[in-house]
Amino acid sequence: MLNDSQISTLFTLQAGMNDRVDPNWLSANYPYLRAVVIEAAEAIEHHGWKWWKHQERDTAQLQMELVDIWHFILSEILLRCGGDKEAAKAYLENQLANQSAQQVLRFDGQEIELAQHSLLEKLQTLIGTAAAGRIELALFQGIMTDSGIDWDELFRQYVGKNMLNLFRQEHGYQDGTYSKMWNGREDNEVLVEILNTLDPSHPEFQGQLNRQLGQEYSKNS
Repeated sequence: MLNDSQISTLFTLQAGMNDRVDPNWLSANYPYLRAVVIEAAEAIEHHGWKWWKHQERDTAQLQMELVDIWHFILSEILLRCGGDKEAAKAYLENQLANQSAQQVLRFDGQEIELAQHSLLEKLQTLIGTAAAGRIELALFQGIMTDSGIDWDELFRQYVGKNMLNLFRQEHGYQDGTYSKMWNGREDNEVLVEILNTLDPSHPEFQGQLNRQLGQEYSKNS
């Protein structure tokens, strides 16, 4: 489970990223849960869902989609708390404390036993609950478990993806000059490789990651 320091870091980083994208993000009231719907659909693509052809699950990219979903869940929590990071922290801590005992999800007039649903079914349910404006952490944790990722690993990958998102913003993401393809590979793939070489507990972790991202991106030019 996430500790107090990790939760504080999550909301500090997420609020900082939201400010970087749009200083008026609170008043803009962006539909963050709509973004969860789209990212969950992309996670389904990485899992593979077509019954009429052979597909291999790309676990690394599936996990990265969960990290993207987590960005938007954190943003939605911050939005509901008026940008107050302490209130958002208290909300998340309360939800995490209560969700561990939740085995049945009530949605759309049904009682869904999470343990009996496949990963694909859980992702599809996440799309439905997010479209309905609901944050369901027990469902999200079930998806994490089925995807081979725990809260500590989610935190590690979140910090990495947050740095990549900031890197994108600093290199022309909003004006369209940034390239997500780095020498034939998507930047998410490069990020996964870099993260596997670094120690997230190192005090210079963020600086090391940013430097390596810069080195890899410069190879495009």
